[in-house]
Amino acid sequence: MKEVLNFIQNKKQDFAQLPLFEFMKDSKIDPRQRLSFAPCGAHFVMSFADLNKYIFREYPPCNQLQELINEHTYEDDHHLVWFLEDLEKLGFAHSLSFPDALRFLWGEQTKHTRQLSYRLAGYALQSDPLRKLVVIETIEAMGNVFFSCTTQVALELQEITQIEYRYFGSVHLNVENGHTTGKTRADKLLEDIQLTEESRQEAFELVEKVFQVFTELANELLEYAKTQKISQQIKAS
Repeated sequence: MKEVLNFIQNKKQDFAQLPLFEFMKDSKIDPRQRLSFAPCGAHFVMSFADLNKYIFREYPPCNQLQELINEHTYEDDHHLVWFLEDLEKLGFAHSLSFPDALRFLWGEQTKHTRQLSYRLAGYALQSDPLRKLVVIETIEAMGNVFFSCTTQVALELQEITQIEYRYFGSVHLNVENGHTTGKTRADKLLEDIQLTEESRQEAFELVEKVFQVFTELANELLEYAKTQKISQQIKAS
């Protein structure tokens, strides 16, 4: 299983090279512009709580791996509150009619964001704890790349606004980096698991699939951000 964890780390390095993260690192661009993809990601952020409650979590836990997964899911429960706060603080909480909000969330420009939630559910639903944990470990690796970048942007913006951004800033990143007492235990458990060649290949394929759907999300977020006119929006808000 250690080979699978190493494979996740290799894919993480590939993920970090995506254009979205180059865009976020470009200090010549207004920091608000670099975070302007936030509304586009709303469907996934809000759905992630349901993934934790109804897909990853399982009671009674069937083994020690599932116990660790259950612990992990509770740690992420409150993150959507931080996201909603940051939308307000960033000036992205513009009023939309209910039909317009639905058109946006289920529109063409957010299709990969929606598909991410559905595909993750498909990969993990009624799966054994090992498969679930491979999905979670892969998500965590992606999250580390993403929130490491957003934190730098949020800190730049905080210098200007004197406002703390909990979802996109260091609060969230520190929580992610602290996952779980669990995380060390899970890594140890995973490393000790001996896989058959068939199971190992299935795990590799699962990691590839999860990174692929997150790559599609990252590309969609970048395309959305490039269409936003943040200076006009901020003046109008």
